[in-house]
Amino acid sequence: MPRRHLRVTGDPESPLRVALRALRTELGVPAGFPPEVVAEAERAERAERAAPPPSYDATDIPFFTVAPPGSTDLDQALHLSRRTGGHGGHGGYRGHNGFGGYRVRYAVADIAAFVAPGSALDAETHRRVTTLYFPDEKVPLHPPRLSEDAAGLLPERTRPAVLWTVDLDADGRVRATDVRRALVRSRARLSHEDVQKQIDTGTAGEPVALLEEIGQLRERLEVERGGISLIVPEQEIVERDGEYTLTYRAPLPAEGWNAQISLLTGMAAADLMLAHGTGVLRTLPAAPGGAVGRLRRTATALHVDWPHHVSYARLVRSLDPYEPRHAAFLLECTTLLRGAGYTVFRNGVLPDITTHSAVAAPYAHCTAPLRRLVDRYTAEICLAAAAGEEIPDWVLAALDALPGEMAEGARRADAVESACVDIAEAALLRDRVGDVFDGYVVDRAERRPTTGTVQLETPAVVGRIEGHGEQLPLGERLSVRLTRADLTRTDPEAAKVLFAPA
Repeated sequence: MPRRHLRVTGDPESPLRVALRALRTELGVPAGFPPEVVAEAERAERAERAAPPPSYDATDIPFFTVAPPGSTDLDQALHLSRRTGGHGGHGGYRGHNGFGGYRVRYAVADIAAFVAPGSALDAETHRRVTTLYFPDEKVPLHPPRLSEDAAGLLPERTRPAVLWTVDLDADGRVRATDVRRALVRSRARLSHEDVQKQIDTGTAGEPVALLEEIGQLRERLEVERGGISLIVPEQEIVERDGEYTLTYRAPLPAEGWNAQISLLTGMAAADLMLAHGTGVLRTLPAAPGGAVGRLRRTATALHVDWPHHVSYARLVRSLDPYEPRHAAFLLECTTLLRGAGYTVFRNGVLPDITTHSAVAAPYAHCTAPLRRLVDRYTAEICLAAAAGEEIPDWVLAALDALPGEMAEGARRADAVESACVDIAEAALLRDRVGDVFDGYVVDRAERRPTTGTVQLETPAVVGRIEGHGEQLPLGERLSVRLTRADLTRTDPEAAKVLFAPA
């Protein structure tokens, strides 16, 4: 599910970039990998090249990757085609034999081919848990030698992969699923902009053109089951001549279609594990009323019309991410995803909650193993389930600890995200201390009603507000004065941006 995307451009020695480097030091973010882990990654690369390849060779299929420009950790490659009937010569299916529909092939990097259980490299991934994204750089889960080279699905490189093949009917519904280890070879590295341009100009070949067709079918099914996809706008802090401006980059339709293929694979993985009786799901209970109430106050602050008879799901689908107020609201919608977690089950005893409320179906993380620890384990469970084999002991031994490890990784990622937003907003407002803005109080502390959170109308900044001994007017418009915008402040208890009633 999406996170808040924040990107910084400009002078590498600008105060904002300097503050981000200081933040990494403050948070204890590792600057590199221990020598023994780097050496082990090098040995793993050599050992993988010398090992017998997977028995299924899919290098004749012209896969392609779709990722933001400059992405180097390419987890997934896909190939889409129409089905003319039967199984198309690919065995192992448990499903429909009818005519028509589509075949989705989704290759996911097989990082388990490089990471030996119990090794120093394995231990390091359990310490890191996820790749951490800062506005100016990333801190990877695996050594770049693996994630950006030997294990990544780079164009014109033969790579081991976990290959998902999902057959859909003419309406986009799943009719058969298979997953196996395979050799694959991507032919092209495309950005979302490349895909959108090819589709819009009619120059896309069938494997690319079908992304729109299948993506739209899956979006319709998502609406039907009550799911919600948040394609979160990217915020960009642009520095020019020592001054900063905040802009939004609205998502392209192709980003949503591509996300639907990943969701489809995660749902197929969840179904496979539930049928097998052992696995790890990504679960999210329905949002509590208080969280939805806060979001309604944010809608009011941003002048987003949300009639009481309109559901949250219907509202989100009606918003225009090219409209800055709507873009800001979509960013705040990610707060409803913060209750998500990982649920382990074994031996056919299913958990009380098996669904992800935003997906409105069972769902599992399995498509980003270069950037997320749990995906390596999910892949092994699904491979064993599809082949009718025993799940490896090293996977079963790690299962019970995974939810806690992933929760700690999410906490760390949230702390990074929150601190980065604070720094970016402080940079944006640093020359406006003393200015008065119009905003709305969208949250108020229960035990200290004189403190809370204010959402400005413009720029779309969310900041802490401290009153003058009077209770803050929750949900009401309020003129506020900026009293602090200090991007160098290191006290974790003190907000970098602070407002007071004007």
